[in-house]
Amino acid sequence: MFRRSATVRWALWIVITIAATLVMVQARGAFDQVHVVLVYLLVVLGASASSGRALGVSLACAGFVLIDYFFQPPYGEIGIDKPLDWVALIAFLVTAIVSTQLLARAQMEAEEARRRAVEVSSLARLGSETLSAGRAEDALARVADVIRSTLNVRECAIVAWEPTRGFREPTAAEGARTTIDADEQRLLRAVVDRGVPAWVRVGGAVTFGERSTPLALPPATGDAIEKILIPLAVPERVVGVLRMADVMPMHLDVSQRRFLDAIVYYAALAVERVRLVAEAEHAEALREADRLKDIVLASVSHDLRTPLTTIKALAQSQALQGNSAAAAIDEQADRLTRLVSDLLDLSRMKGGAFAAVAELNTAEDLIGAAVRQTQGLFAARPLRTVIDLNSPALVGHFDFSQSLRVLCNLLENAVRHSPPNEPIELAARRDGSRLLFTVSDRGSGVDPESAPHIFEPFYRAPGSAPDTGRAGLGLSIARTLAEIQGGTLDYQPREGGGSVFMLSLPATELGVDALEAST
Repeated sequence: MFRRSATVRWALWIVITIAATLVMVQARGAFDQVHVVLVYLLVVLGASASSGRALGVSLACAGFVLIDYFFQPPYGEIGIDKPLDWVALIAFLVTAIVSTQLLARAQMEAEEARRRAVEVSSLARLGSETLSAGRAEDALARVADVIRSTLNVRECAIVAWEPTRGFREPTAAEGARTTIDADEQRLLRAVVDRGVPAWVRVGGAVTFGERSTPLALPPATGDAIEKILIPLAVPERVVGVLRMADVMPMHLDVSQRRFLDAIVYYAALAVERVRLVAEAEHAEALREADRLKDIVLASVSHDLRTPLTTIKALAQSQALQGNSAAAAIDEQADRLTRLVSDLLDLSRMKGGAFAAVAELNTAEDLIGAAVRQTQGLFAARPLRTVIDLNSPALVGHFDFSQSLRVLCNLLENAVRHSPPNEPIELAARRDGSRLLFTVSDRGSGVDPESAPHIFEPFYRAPGSAPDTGRAGLGLSIARTLAEIQGGTLDYQPREGGGSVFMLSLPATELGVDALEAST
């Protein structure tokens, strides 16, 4: 259709040139040569504006010959012995060609300006529509719609990709397909794996580009492209594929390719935004579920205290009467009481209602209190204490009772997971501006995969017994107690086998004399 229209315009301007020549030849006596030149110049400029530089230059050359043949004496022949007339003819030809060139350049610049205006308008519309979209999915659909309308293609869809979930349902502009068949899914996966664009030519042949190939540049001039697939990438990974298709072969010019190159990254960011929003919503749902769990646990734990007190009192009464099962009931009631107490404490800590009172204390006092409180656990095994006397005064600013609870939890944990004949070591030393307490054992240690999770509430290592007499709250409570007073609690494997738990508390530069004076 375009070629037919160009042929018609050429024929029209040739007819106009012939008609103007016939009219001027009939009235040759009344026309001055200057008037003839001006008429032909007008024809050349009109043809150039209508059909381009080639027609203008062709008519300029034709006008050169027509003026010499029809309007310079002797008429009806091409003269070569009239230098002044040739100067006029050459001046006409140069003027016509230069005018044609300037007009063509002006038209090209105007077209380039129009294309850039379309690009700016499309990007501005993309920005306004994506910002006004309430949901991330809506913004992604707006991106696809802007691409479709700007490039004037029938179908445009954005297919998100996740390594764990594969391709999601396409987000498409209006009128595009939202289904992916098996063949197209394989092609999309190839684009993701290679990270390069692909073109599907009429007939189904597929060509992949190179990493340096412009995104929308067809693989060879003259190829009829019916589908373009472009990878959407954020730094270091591909997050999806942009799919464009049309019933007519696609021919994207330079400005359209430039627009597509610019907008592809925005499309990738829109896909990434959808993923991040989904992850944020999932995290918020988990936080809400965790909050509701804490509320339920706190409520149930509080309500369990009264019946447990009653059960324990009845068990003790039955034991005095000689009931052999009463001791087991009393033991299980104590176990449930500890669990309820831990649940209440954990709930209060998460709610910010569990405060620590930091005061000046010594590491020796804390270790001595921990040894006395856990002496019942070490009736049949050695407990070795190590205090670094060569370091500065082991004085810290911490909550004595809460720190004591942390150390007792760690010692109880070490006893539970160590062989009966292996000693457990409780040590203290100065480490810069911190007091470092360590509890070391020779147990089986912690699996490297479980190490990041051992401080999580209710965590049990894979393969552990379903009921070991504990709820998995001790380490979680111990770390929380350390953190609310400005300390830390960490784990590391012990050289030679076993575990080392390290409680770090704020130290102070005050000496022992100053400590005694303050107390």
